[in-house]
Amino acid sequence: MTNTRRRRPTLDDVAGAVGVSRATVSNAYNRPDQLSSDLRTEVLRAAKRLGYAGPNPTARSLATNRTGAIAFMLDAGLSAAFSDPALSITLDALASAVDPEGHALLLLPGGEDGGPRVDRVLAAQADIAVTYSLADGAPALRAIRDRGLPLVTIDHGPIPGAARVNIDDRGGAVAAARHLVDLGHRRFAILTAPCFSSPVGGPIEAIETEAGRFHYYRERMAGYLETLAGAGIDTGSVPIWEAAGSSTEEVVPGARDLLERHPRPTAVLCLSDQLAPGVLSAARQLGISVPGDLSVVGFDDAPAARWSDPTLTTVRQDLVGKGRLAGEAVVRMLSGHRTPAPTTLDVELVIRGSTGPAPKR
Repeated sequence: MTNTRRRRPTLDDVAGAVGVSRATVSNAYNRPDQLSSDLRTEVLRAAKRLGYAGPNPTARSLATNRTGAIAFMLDAGLSAAFSDPALSITLDALASAVDPEGHALLLLPGGEDGGPRVDRVLAAQADIAVTYSLADGAPALRAIRDRGLPLVTIDHGPIPGAARVNIDDRGGAVAAARHLVDLGHRRFAILTAPCFSSPVGGPIEAIETEAGRFHYYRERMAGYLETLAGAGIDTGSVPIWEAAGSSTEEVVPGARDLLERHPRPTAVLCLSDQLAPGVLSAARQLGISVPGDLSVVGFDDAPAARWSDPTLTTVRQDLVGKGRLAGEAVVRMLSGHRTPAPTTLDVELVIRGSTGPAPKR
């Protein structure tokens, strides 16, 4: 049987049709500023007529030793990660910053180790890695170092040689806790997502919080506890519950446990906005008024904080700015510039309807 498959047109075919060199055709795609507008239009018109789709990206990466891709490394699976609106906003801002340079994003989901699997990191065809809230001891971090990939971290502790973009987690937590103390609250509870104890889904001891796997959660927890202690509150008596997950269904059981304690707390400090809806739901189930009987504070100021009932008092971080700065660091490092200095963005306490004076009883 005769093979009638048509030969794919090449860069040489386009060059011959226009009567220019291979380099001119290549420049029409890769360095258009090197050609006049008319010549580039003529080259692209001939390419379209011949069915030439442009330079082969695989061949180009072999020639330049660049893939044009950025490995974006997550601490959880894709479904869990993208249920976090803070991640979506940050990632969108990062993508907008790197898109003009033609860089693509390669998403590497995480797992039980607080980051992507090592084999995925070692096999990833990428020029640089960006980590988002990875656990401190995630094996993926060692794999990045072993590969010698440049690294930009978001919400992570210091790593030698890496660019770092953080927010003032501790300062935000201090502001949130101080707000409640100033409202007269003395009976507190703290709710966290899975990050401190193992197995998750139950009460944890305050002393264990220093061993939390995630830098930003440790900072927030420290800010809460330091502020309460400074107000003369015995932090050893403050119940801390680690939810089984971040969804409302996973948070409600732990929130109910906290709210059914005697004496019942009058204020709950959440380590993220994702946890707060579970507390509000548990309060409704138990007939507890927010903010009349209970005040609730979140962290991040994700969009849903403005839509909750009541609206959520929270700590606002600049999610767009955080993603943009990380993207700009990526572009700088890929362009051969020095690693940017670490950046810590300020935060702001946003007071809404979920907090009020401590009940007088």
